[in-house]
Amino acid sequence: MKVLAIDSSGLTASIALVDEDVTIASYTINYKKTHSQTILPMLDEIVKMTETVLNDIDGIVVSGGPGSFTGIRIGSTTAKSLGLALNKPIISVPTVDGLAYQVHGFNGLICPIMDARRGQVYTGLYTFINNDESIDFKVIKEQCVLTINELISILNNQESAVMFLGDGVPVHRGLLDQELSIPCFYAPTYLNRQNAAALGPLGIKYLKEGRTETALEHKPNYLRISQAERERAELARASHMIIREVTSEDLAKIAELEADIFSDSWSVNSIYETFTQPHILSIVAEKAKNISGYMFVALLGEDAEILNLAVAKEMQGQGIGKRLISELEEICIDRGIGRLILEVRESNKRAGDFYRQWGFTKDGVRVDYYDAPKEDAILMSKNI
Repeated sequence: MKVLAIDSSGLTASIALVDEDVTIASYTINYKKTHSQTILPMLDEIVKMTETVLNDIDGIVVSGGPGSFTGIRIGSTTAKSLGLALNKPIISVPTVDGLAYQVHGFNGLICPIMDARRGQVYTGLYTFINNDESIDFKVIKEQCVLTINELISILNNQESAVMFLGDGVPVHRGLLDQELSIPCFYAPTYLNRQNAAALGPLGIKYLKEGRTETALEHKPNYLRISQAERERAELARASHMIIREVTSEDLAKIAELEADIFSDSWSVNSIYETFTQPHILSIVAEKAKNISGYMFVALLGEDAEILNLAVAKEMQGQGIGKRLISELEEICIDRGIGRLILEVRESNKRAGDFYRQWGFTKDGVRVDYYDAPKEDAILMSKNI
């Protein structure tokens, strides 16, 4: 039984061709380029080097999520396209299961942790059970989203030693070492990130168990998104406020608010031109069908630049700016964007204080950037 395995759920991109007895080929890279640039060339190289006829494989194994929104989408789209073209089944392996399977045979708990930002991790609990004829992989706690403190509390109620791996380790290792009351270990570098060569054998196991789906049925499991959507819905119900994307019908009202708030306000034409750019994200806060605040953001690869954030004068001090920033952070997390950047007038102490309270720090100064009046711009950023 032979499968093609694809994992693009994190920063690492990985492709492998695996059968039941051997890894035929494995190509893994973790260096800057986006998965849209790497996955297909890697696949093409493996196929050429091994002289593989893809019609001969028995299925396509893919890391089904959670993970980077963009990475999961690219991997799932690639798997679906191949599945449709080759008429092969898809074996969607939970990302955290695939990570845990890399430390096959470890005698204790295995706890992958993927950084989900804002103090949360994608995680689960696993172990291997030694039988007379085999070593069985057991899922103790299915993959889920937890705060790191919730995970520590769960682990401190266990009796076995625990092995950690995943990109959440360097983020939270200090706290784990400090707070855990059970023995813990950390997987070595060659085992601590996603790898299709480990995903493939687990996919074969699931294939034999009949845990497959058609290419048409396959869809990724983002895990965090549904939770974030529920949280946003609860906040909206509590405040009777809606956060939504800007429509063309909103532009005149935004221009009116802009002129009322800023001395060097954007013109109607500038607002329209910004709104129509394909890389621009624009959202409004609406209460009782009135626009209370708005934001224009340029999505620039791994950065999101806040071009304009404003709240109507009569609505300031009610948390609307925080709601807009919170919404932006959720969107950026979903899209794999890791940093927010912006600039603010040096004299606008209120805005500067607001951004600092939200975790932004000063990066530098752009001299005489603003007009009406002429003034320096303070450059600020925040890692999400």
